[in-house]
Amino acid sequence: MQRVSLGELEIFAAIARARSFRKAATERGVSASALSQALRNLEERLGVRLLNRTTRSVSLTEAGEALLRRLRPALDEVEGAVEAAYAFRRTPAGSLRINAPAPAVEFILGPMIAPFLEAYPDISLEIIADAAFVDIVESGFDAGVRFGEELARDMIAMPLGPPLDYAVVAAPGYLAKRGTPAGPDDLLGHNCIRHRFPGGTIFEWSFEKDGRAVSIVPEGRLTVNDSRQAVRAAKEGVGLARVPVDYVQAELATGELVRVLRDWSPLLPSWFLYYPSRRQMPPAMRAFLDFIGARKDAAVDRG
Repeated sequence: MQRVSLGELEIFAAIARARSFRKAATERGVSASALSQALRNLEERLGVRLLNRTTRSVSLTEAGEALLRRLRPALDEVEGAVEAAYAFRRTPAGSLRINAPAPAVEFILGPMIAPFLEAYPDISLEIIADAAFVDIVESGFDAGVRFGEELARDMIAMPLGPPLDYAVVAAPGYLAKRGTPAGPDDLLGHNCIRHRFPGGTIFEWSFEKDGRAVSIVPEGRLTVNDSRQAVRAAKEGVGLARVPVDYVQAELATGELVRVLRDWSPLLPSWFLYYPSRRQMPPAMRAFLDFIGARKDAAVDRG
């Protein structure tokens, strides 16, 4: 049997994990054609077909399934050995990939980027804004950011910031025409700007006052998938929007938008950074956790 290289096996594992040459190529920073040729070379050396591929899909053959099953723990061991070697460096190095929804990227992670990269010049950081539920391990991420109630039980999680304030807002002209809702039940007579998540579900509007909790699926003529689109539509008088208050601070200050149902809008749990438990954490990930911890300590001292 001809010898195969570790690099070829890593390429096969990356394609099998992503189920896509294009996605695997993007993760590795190479062309899809280069990965395709490397896989063909590996299959020729082994004398078996590892992947079935069409123009639309990639799937494992029986031989591919068997190889990947035994290969994954071996590659994990190799990665762990390399990470252990990196730990001897004085300055943490490596790459860090984080998946997070756009609001968390903009208001939580965004302010951290420049100081983190300045503090750790040998670390490369990749942040993907994505509201879809993803398996961060399967998708090649080191960590993710989500609400606390959305986290898998086998993940380690830490809060990233203060509780979240979601505001129901509308333009003064809209309220003058349609009236100002006094409670959640009044929303049934209003045009609400809905937010659809990547999985297809509509964002529920949850309220609470004096021990009474109410959740509604808003109804309206406009559905978006980005809070900034909702804010723009609200400013133009389309209807009521419910968005993180950070998105509308300026508009609330100028009166371009008005907040309603504030006494019905409790603070929501913070964003959480979550990551899998590892025996040997990558140095870049450890550095990021230390960086977050230092910022929290500094915030407490200033308080």
